[in-house]
Amino acid sequence: MRPVQDPRTPTVNKKHISRLFPDFTDKKVVDSHMDRLDTHGVSRRDFLALASAGAAASLGAASLGMPTAAVASPDGKLAFLTGFMFNEWNTTFDRTAKTAAAEFGIAYTSLDSQFDAQRQLNQFEQQVAGNVGSVIFNLADGSAIKGLANTAKENKIYIANIWDSLPWFTPFDASEYYTMFAVSEEVRAHREVTEKLLAAVTERFGGGNIIGVTGSKGSLLELQRNRGRDQAFAKYPKTRLVDELPGLWNREDALRVTEDLLTRNKDVVGIVTQDDDIALGSIAALNAAGLVPGKDVLVVGASGTGLGSKAIQSGTYLATSGNAPAFGAALFTARLYDVTHGWQPRASERLLNWSTVTLTRDNIDGWIARYVDNGDVEPFDYKRMSKVLHPDDWDPQAEVFPMDIDNNFHGTPKPPGWTYPAAYIAARDQGEHEKVAAEYAAHYKIKYDGPSPNKKA
Repeated sequence: MRPVQDPRTPTVNKKHISRLFPDFTDKKVVDSHMDRLDTHGVSRRDFLALASAGAAASLGAASLGMPTAAVASPDGKLAFLTGFMFNEWNTTFDRTAKTAAAEFGIAYTSLDSQFDAQRQLNQFEQQVAGNVGSVIFNLADGSAIKGLANTAKENKIYIANIWDSLPWFTPFDASEYYTMFAVSEEVRAHREVTEKLLAAVTERFGGGNIIGVTGSKGSLLELQRNRGRDQAFAKYPKTRLVDELPGLWNREDALRVTEDLLTRNKDVVGIVTQDDDIALGSIAALNAAGLVPGKDVLVVGASGTGLGSKAIQSGTYLATSGNAPAFGAALFTARLYDVTHGWQPRASERLLNWSTVTLTRDNIDGWIARYVDNGDVEPFDYKRMSKVLHPDDWDPQAEVFPMDIDNNFHGTPKPPGWTYPAAYIAARDQGEHEKVAAEYAAHYKIKYDGPSPNKKA
């Protein structure tokens, strides 16, 4: 939905303008003018946004060698549109993105669609009408990304997406305005955390029955974590996954379904959950059933949130995958700052994974010091993630590498006639993936599982 023109705004005769100025709908024309003009720090999107009669006249004069007028690069507002704000991971992501945006000098807002895809679409259209500059999506329904990407293209708004997506739909199937789809590498992460559980129940109980409390049925994240979980059972034949139900990423639903699972399955010794909030709901259900979490039944999960970390520290929660929401917020905010300021990612930088760390009582204290009980010490150097602000010494501050789309979408059917994006294949087959992975590894100096770079000595 485009903003309605104010009736007080003078009407521009587009045919007359087209005779006076170059055809800025032609990419080659735009690029040639940007090369000839002093447009450092101005993206193609900003150039086009400035190509009104006045701006075009100013830029056109510069191309003819006449005195130039200053051209600003409008940053616009950054919005975080999430499908659900009721769990700790999302609220921490939101809080960190706001802080990072402030450091980059960007206005910020966030909206919660409460698992309603149509509401999320409406929220995006409202932001478009409000002249938003860029948007981070955590989708209520992954299938919505295609329509959202089309709207972004039509309105020249940069977007980036985390977690769920339409299967096999990538930024290459949209436009340059869908700048990045990025998620943590969850198959390996959830396999490793599940192995912690299965090893512990095998040692303590000689094996036994395990139940699963997942996220939202059919989401890519749930499928990936299920795949990693199921791989772990192959190494521990004395353990069995006997049942599972979705916990919908929150404590209340997780408590309810865990109670159901405990009622219909006897002798449960372990629970694999897909999120710390889900795990906390399962722990509450164990307490209500008169079982001692951490003793009678062991629980693992994912996310590395504050309350989850404290539960590990206390011994009621065995392990989680440390996927700091602050990192995702920093990565996405820096990327959107960069592309709205003229930087263009290579193909291998538009689909990214990052690694997490498995958290147990052995390493949780350092995690809590950096990410939970950190007071006013921010966990990342946000500006250092920017290739615009730090072209030579940028630092991803985690292990970041190009995504393998076969691994990411494994288990989901390909649409009829689907083929691998040409840009993805070229990057993979011509060695760009390896080059980008090596480059990010070389720039990775501030360690993800070390102290905050902002901590004073």
